[in-house]
Amino acid sequence: MNVSRVQQRQHGSVVLFFLLFMIALLTFGAFAVDLARVSVARNELQDAADAAALAGAAALAKSSTGGPNWSQASTATSTAIALNSSDQNTLSTGTVQTGYWNLTGAPSTMQATTITPGTYDVPAVQVTVTRAANQNGGAIALLMGGFLNLLSTPGSATAVAVAAAPATVDAGGLFPVVLDQCVFNQYWNVTANEPVLDPSTGLPYEFQIGNGQQYGDSCYAGQWTSFLTNANDVPTIRTLMANGNPSPLSIGDSIWIEPGVKTSLYSDVPVGVTVVIPVATQIISKTYVPIVAFAAFHIDASVGGSGKYIQGHFVGGYEIPVSSSGVGPGYGAYVAPRLAL
Repeated sequence: MNVSRVQQRQHGSVVLFFLLFMIALLTFGAFAVDLARVSVARNELQDAADAAALAGAAALAKSSTGGPNWSQASTATSTAIALNSSDQNTLSTGTVQTGYWNLTGAPSTMQATTITPGTYDVPAVQVTVTRAANQNGGAIALLMGGFLNLLSTPGSATAVAVAAAPATVDAGGLFPVVLDQCVFNQYWNVTANEPVLDPSTGLPYEFQIGNGQQYGDSCYAGQWTSFLTNANDVPTIRTLMANGNPSPLSIGDSIWIEPGVKTSLYSDVPVGVTVVIPVATQIISKTYVPIVAFAAFHIDASVGGSGKYIQGHFVGGYEIPVSSSGVGPGYGAYVAPRLAL
């Protein structure tokens, strides 16, 4: 009788141990299953935030004058959020903020649209997408969370995308004319990051490049350049007009100034197009000068004969079609939108 009672107690202990073990096993199994689901859902939120921020940053540069189009960027960001989903729940809303983002991280938060931007302050869009109660389908459901008395968990993701001017333009991206920085002091609004408008037309001021065109004391608008090559001939410039710079050029690189009217070149200049042009602080003498920025310039006319000049105006919000990188002063030419956070 004593042996039988001992065996019964041992059997009962084994059953109890087994039940406790199964509960622990199921709990850890539920945790493992839901952890993977939550990770996937939050990754989808991050993908949605990244895509929406990039869409907004692309819209920042699309302005009739060139200044950041804050309202258009906000609309594009919100629209892009709704094109994504998380855990099969279509997203509908997010927190969108536009302003200037400092690429050095000082400050490390979005700055107001009303500041006067410094060298490393670039137009940006910040978006946060959250799944929580009454937001984007609710919190992320936990399929096995009942074992832990936890039925759902919130999820959130934030992204910042910027539209920045380049410090380097790859091969093929530049037109072989160099502009003097002094013309920007007259025809570019640094504070608003857009061309100065002619009050008589409401459009950016027109000016001429070549043949010694001068705007103010010692401000010669532009000259031909053969980039890194010391060349002073028409065939070289004609080839560069067709193909662009042969190798990448960066701010600080020195390029050759090729003064002269080069009459026969003006018939080869493309008209009605926007080109990217290096900027220097002096373009008068036949010498090497360092690049200080890259600018977007729209060519409206090219006159040969006795005129010998290119006429055009500054534009803003022009995305350089070739690969570009780094951060430079904003003179209207932009790198493709990129994530900063």
